[in-house]
Amino acid sequence: MKMKERAIDDEMKNSYMDYAMSVIVSRALPDVRDGLKPVHRRILYGMHELGLLHNKPYKKSARIVGEVMGKYHPHGDQAIYNTLARMAQDFSMRYPLVDGQGNFGSIDGDAPAAMRYTEARLSKIAEEMLKDIDMDTVDMMPNFDGTLQEPAVLPARIPNLLINGSSGIAVGMATNMPPHNLNEIVDAMVYLIDNPNCSVDDLLRFVQGPDFPTGGTVIGYDGLLDAYRTGRGKIKIRAKYKMRERSIIIKEIPYEVNKSNLLKSIASLVREDKIRGISDLRDESDREGIRIVIKVKKETKPEIVLNQLFEHTALEVTYGIINLVLVDGVPKILNLKSLMEEYVKHRMTVLIRKSRFQLKKARERKHIVDGLVRALGMIDEIIARIKASRDVAEAKKALESMGFTEIQSRAILEMRLQKLTSLEREALLEEDRKLQEEIEKLERLLSEEKLRYEVIKEELKEIKRSYGDSRRTEIMKEAIVSRDIEDLIPNNTVMVILTRGGYIRRLSMEEYRPQGRGGKGVMINYGKGDLPQDIIAARLHDYLLLFTRNGKVYWLKTYEIPEGTRRSRGRAIVNLIPKIGSEVIRILSLSEYAGYLFFVTKNGVVKKTHLSEFSNPRSTGIKALLMDEDDELIDVLVTSGDEDVFLFTKYGQAIRFSEEDVRGMGRNARGVRGMKLRDGDQVISAALSSEGNYVFSVLNNGYGKRTPVKDYRRIKRGGYGVRYINVREGYAVKSFIVEDGNEVLLVTRKGMSIRIRTSEVSVLGRSARGVKLIYLEKGDEVVNAAKLSD
Repeated sequence: MKMKERAIDDEMKNSYMDYAMSVIVSRALPDVRDGLKPVHRRILYGMHELGLLHNKPYKKSARIVGEVMGKYHPHGDQAIYNTLARMAQDFSMRYPLVDGQGNFGSIDGDAPAAMRYTEARLSKIAEEMLKDIDMDTVDMMPNFDGTLQEPAVLPARIPNLLINGSSGIAVGMATNMPPHNLNEIVDAMVYLIDNPNCSVDDLLRFVQGPDFPTGGTVIGYDGLLDAYRTGRGKIKIRAKYKMRERSIIIKEIPYEVNKSNLLKSIASLVREDKIRGISDLRDESDREGIRIVIKVKKETKPEIVLNQLFEHTALEVTYGIINLVLVDGVPKILNLKSLMEEYVKHRMTVLIRKSRFQLKKARERKHIVDGLVRALGMIDEIIARIKASRDVAEAKKALESMGFTEIQSRAILEMRLQKLTSLEREALLEEDRKLQEEIEKLERLLSEEKLRYEVIKEELKEIKRSYGDSRRTEIMKEAIVSRDIEDLIPNNTVMVILTRGGYIRRLSMEEYRPQGRGGKGVMINYGKGDLPQDIIAARLHDYLLLFTRNGKVYWLKTYEIPEGTRRSRGRAIVNLIPKIGSEVIRILSLSEYAGYLFFVTKNGVVKKTHLSEFSNPRSTGIKALLMDEDDELIDVLVTSGDEDVFLFTKYGQAIRFSEEDVRGMGRNARGVRGMKLRDGDQVISAALSSEGNYVFSVLNNGYGKRTPVKDYRRIKRGGYGVRYINVREGYAVKSFIVEDGNEVLLVTRKGMSIRIRTSEVSVLGRSARGVKLIYLEKGDEVVNAAKLSD
């Protein structure tokens, strides 16, 4: 055989380019339309062909792998199985596409069980990826041996690329796209359809940032902006944690971090003395979630240990975002808007093809129905012609000579005698009418682009209603993350006191000594004619959210509030927040932005908003809720989303209802009715039942009591509630939930304060007035109370 000579450098160059393009297009990069690589697409299509829907029995993973490998993906069975397993892992996929049964691996890096042991089927949301695939919505192409057809792309009713992300390494290029929250992506896409000329920054009003399946906190907003605007950027993902006494409790770890390796690295760094101050490290994780407990030595500040952990371990990792995808088979880096535009374009193509398919089928059926309806009108003549025919072919020609088409003639000959009944005739006429309506609707849909966009928007909203869920990852701007200053400040618990005159200060807990109930208390100066508005216990590193009477919120760090004494007045809050425009009525201390804020107004209106909506401080504050002119904000709680809420009124009424009765709302919502009030009454405070075992109530005349929480049955929100204290010769000042180990602080109009243990206060029924908590001089009264400890 004659050999053809070629220069070796040309041969190497061409061969390498062919290999590189094969890897890029056929293996490593996702398609911008459905967000899938070929292996993922083939697995989902293979499961669809096997009928493995979410409501059908599971099949062995080995059966699925064999189907995919034999028909569509002739590569290693282990590679296919590993891909299948990852699509079933809720710690890898934000919205898993495979519903697995058995051991599919763990966040500790444990490998899935062998494919002969595990079973799988499509998840419900994965079926949306394949919906309408049998309606000629996507191009089909030959499989590897040309014996079968497989889809070149899936219809993808969900924006899979954005909500699940993707990662892959090709030749000379890579993609690394984070997952996002479905609700946010759908809202942004709907806005994009309505406003096609919008900017990326406009879309960022809806998309807060990545939403990883493992939660965590994203810091570095500038990197996020770069990624969304240009397609490339870097962010940092930090573990979520709680500080409890001398323990650091890790609740969520960064995305794709192996928990087992993380623990090993921490232990190794402690042994090597690179991290100092850790006395114990425990993994208390279970099926409820992650819980890593790090005990800190007495002589070490937990904050310094935490900073060392962030610096040296995977409790904080850098995530490089590269939005590299295949667009018409060509790798491109796209920004957020372009990614969404390509998806909407794909859905438009799918909708047009689906509508044409349905229109064709409707016209074909109407053609047959028209023939049947006409035949029923001349049935006697048709029967005579058929009876006179020698065979089927002759009968068919006879019908065609009467003006029927070949298709209609065949349908008439196959028609059953039951069609001759009047009811069947009416059914045919009704079917004919509906087919005509469907044809007109489809023709209009195909002719009007605006109408097609409305259909796409409605499909997206339906997806949101069916599969939308709450955000898991918090987004925090780096500007509010400070290490250096806080390293120098011990995170002690202090009292923060705000007066009605607008003065604020923090006091050491040593300024108060616990006294028995009925004592006289100690003197605290509030300034002539001034009274305390809110008193809370907070740690120096906590964020303080200051809520004004008109529903705005402002931010401070606890250590930013000047330290004072019992005799000092403090500093005017306007000096700390110059642009504050209303009286501050409530202060909350936060160490993280997890859960919800639950707002309560004087008139009994309540509202629940996710804390993440308050994670970006502004010097001018932000609006927390809208209120009627005659209403004002009275209390704010931090909730988990599924607790029981108590509302207490000035004249002794209380209501207990489930927080789940109040749906989550945005910052600009007005809220819903939480409690009905009788004339002259108003809500004075609110509390969560999960915080303790007793309702602790204080009257202005110095009396108070504890009542068991179980004495208050849960009812629906919006009622009048029940009596919780006898307000004879007085009125209620404050009520909250306590445990035996708590302490409370009472403050009087003349500046006296007393710190008492709740265990010393009698447990009495709901109709009782209570016992004397503080001795009051003539003309004095209790004006505020606060819980000091949990």
